[in-house]
Amino acid sequence: MKYETVFILTPVLSDAQMKEAVEKFTTVLKDNGASIVNEELWGLRKLAYPIQKKSTGFYTLVEFEGEPTIVKKLETAFRRDERVLRFLTFRLDKYAAEYAEKRRSLKGNKEVTVKEEVESEVKEG
Repeated sequence: MKYETVFILTPVLSDAQMKEAVEKFTTVLKDNGASIVNEELWGLRKLAYPIQKKSTGFYTLVEFEGEPTIVKKLETAFRRDERVLRFLTFRLDKYAAEYAEKRRSLKGNKEVTVKEEVESEVKEG
């Protein structure tokens, strides 16, 4: 089954601490037999409403494939970690999975295009 989880980490973390927290949760998934399909760090964003007196948070999206029992273990890890403000995990149906693949390929194409533009500017300059 394909799943997608988005979680928000407290904004008081340094970059290294934030990446370490994300690594912790991806490790929980891998240790329980899941395969990580995609991982996106969306960065520091404003929250729609304050959570624990904080108005911003580090957003992270992780797409993974695995057994349904993994979700409970992952969410237990989220609840036990005080750095996590909110989290949401849901199963992707076939339409959501297709959309996620399109979104990933578009994002990949944009990154390649930007990289090519930078390289051509460097050559011209």
